[in-house]
Amino acid sequence: MNLTGKTALVTGGASGLGRSVVDAMLDAGANVVVCDLPHRADEVGDLGKSVLFAPTDVSSADDVAEAVRSGVEQFGAIHVAVNCAGIAWAQRTVDKNGPHPLEVFQKVVEVNLVGTFNVIRLAAAQMATQAPDGEERGVIVNTASIAAYDGQIGQVAYAASKGGVVAMTLPIARDLARMQIRVCTVAPGTMNTPMLALLSDEQRAALAAGIPHPARLGEPSDFAALVRHVCENPYLNGETIRLDGALRMPPK
Repeated sequence: MNLTGKTALVTGGASGLGRSVVDAMLDAGANVVVCDLPHRADEVGDLGKSVLFAPTDVSSADDVAEAVRSGVEQFGAIHVAVNCAGIAWAQRTVDKNGPHPLEVFQKVVEVNLVGTFNVIRLAAAQMATQAPDGEERGVIVNTASIAAYDGQIGQVAYAASKGGVVAMTLPIARDLARMQIRVCTVAPGTMNTPMLALLSDEQRAALAAGIPHPARLGEPSDFAALVRHVCENPYLNGETIRLDGALRMPPK
């Protein structure tokens, strides 16, 4: 898909991986609907008339429907949806305080998995109403994690939610194929996001040393470049792509 003049809806777009995708879409000449929680609006700033901020909780059907509607009203269509919104949690199934809180597990799955599907279904429904651009009507790119494959101790909720994203990629791609909508997922490894900025330089260096090549943390720009390539390469569909420098996570 040629992104010039197209419209991309990006969840979690105010910071981290999502913000890097927003910048990549703008560089490609696209309009962007930035979906994030209401209090993140100031982080987006004024990026000009090509950007619309839509306050969105991805687990809310009403919020996402309104974000899609606003994007269509502002820019005329939704051609790309990129799911970057997500939350993390670290806790063992049973620890010294007892069993993992069920409500925490449910919340992580609700945001990371149910929220991703919520955006997919509503964005795809809009894409299906639009005239095709050559051989496609739209592209959807999801964010999983290598935790879906190599979940570490304490990652049960996070790994389960991201594993679900991986598992639904192919069936959704098959569901939407007749509508000429492609679906792929990126599974990042250890990325240099604001979450990791809380670690010390020593801790960050130790994480980087465990990555075979290149022996560094992944940059949000690495992620955004892959998302853009997925959008622009019409034969990528139904696949989850690891972006991890050949890292395989140990148990802890």
